[in-house]
Amino acid sequence: MEIIDAIILGIVQGLTEFLPVSSSGHLELGKAILGDNSLPKESLLFTVVLHFATALSTIVIFRKDILDIIKGILKFEWNEDLQFLSKIVISMIPAVIVGLFFEEQLEALFNGNILLVGVMLIVTAILLFMADRAKDTNKNVTFSDAFVIGISQAIAMLPGISRSGATISTSVLLGNDKTKAARFSFLMVVPLIFGKIAKDILGGEITYDSANFTTLGIGFIAAFVAGLFACKWMIALVKQSKLTYFSIYCIIVGIAAIIWSLAS
Repeated sequence: MEIIDAIILGIVQGLTEFLPVSSSGHLELGKAILGDNSLPKESLLFTVVLHFATALSTIVIFRKDILDIIKGILKFEWNEDLQFLSKIVISMIPAVIVGLFFEEQLEALFNGNILLVGVMLIVTAILLFMADRAKDTNKNVTFSDAFVIGISQAIAMLPGISRSGATISTSVLLGNDKTKAARFSFLMVVPLIFGKIAKDILGGEITYDSANFTTLGIGFIAAFVAGLFACKWMIALVKQSKLTYFSIYCIIVGIAAIIWSLAS
């Protein structure tokens, strides 16, 4: 893999992990436009490195929140911090179930299914449009909310559905505070990313043979820096109710993908 490819892939991963445009959907579209052999072959190791970088950028942005949660847990009391962590765990259940029992069926959808990507991008656009028009409140995410948001996160495994867009929109439509919805959305994915990395490592699926640590390092830095920018930007956009811009973008790309698919 060339250095420029590592930089581009790192930036794309860092941005689309947080911005509500679906990284998986854009990757499938990129393959269709450029051809499977035109894109650099991403090794599992490189993919893991990029996901680790975006998870780390989330931790950096929310470092104060995470430290407060850890301090709260160490008090061994059923306090607000332990309750928040419990909600994170509850939100993970649907995605874990899908990942463990439907992994093969899910992977089969990531095979140039441009029509599905187009339809799901339009679904994402509708969610973002509705969320932007929801009234702002001071409501915190409840335990039942956490599970429903977790279901939307599991559904967002489909190519074309934005994870951040789906989870934030679901949370806001449930009546939660927009800033708190974004915070919960970004923090709830961190354990899943580390869990997936651990699963790949322990499962022996990651190989270090012929690994180019220069491109790995550059890709990591690109994804980390882009992730820092996108995470802070997305929080501001949600708070200011400016998700409609991404809604319009998703509709345009979704319609283009559908037309591309039907014309092919």
